[in-house]
Amino acid sequence: MNIRNTPIAGAVVAETQPFQDHRGAFSRLFCERSLSDIIGEQRIVQINHSRTTTLGAVRGLHFQYAPHAEMKLVRCLKGRVWDVVVDLRAHSKTFLQWHAEELSPETGRMLVIPQGCAHGFQVLEAESELLYLHTAFYEPGAEGAVRYDDPRIGITWPLPVTDLSERDKNHALLSNEFAGLHV
Repeated sequence: MNIRNTPIAGAVVAETQPFQDHRGAFSRLFCERSLSDIIGEQRIVQINHSRTTTLGAVRGLHFQYAPHAEMKLVRCLKGRVWDVVVDLRAHSKTFLQWHAEELSPETGRMLVIPQGCAHGFQVLEAESELLYLHTAFYEPGAEGAVRYDDPRIGITWPLPVTDLSERDKNHALLSNEFAGLHV
């Protein structure tokens, strides 16, 4: 795995090159040894899969509050997505800044979203599928979210937003008093 930093501290891209031959391809999707400097003592406790059918659909921007804050490692298994990390950490040099990466099986990229950052994505190809590795269990009472079009963040989505869940449509905008998450 080749690890590449992003402008958001702790958010990295792990790139893998599949082995290909006449039979097809083989890819390593996760390697604890290669990622040990990034995940530290945390461990993967939950793996989730999503399939999004509509071109332009947006999911997110989601996170969990401490003490259930989680690191997410996100990889696209099918299709193409524009994957976004938003820094919500109090006292971070990149507070309220965002970074995006295009993920697809062809790019071989996995985006690592650190604790205290929100995550979301837009589907660039219909029927896209994502694999999520989590360092904390999902805790409904600890879930938080930022609206996809929050002007304090100013994400420029590459396509018109065509589909949102009712929940994601109705997240509150960040108030001017929001000073960040403590993780």
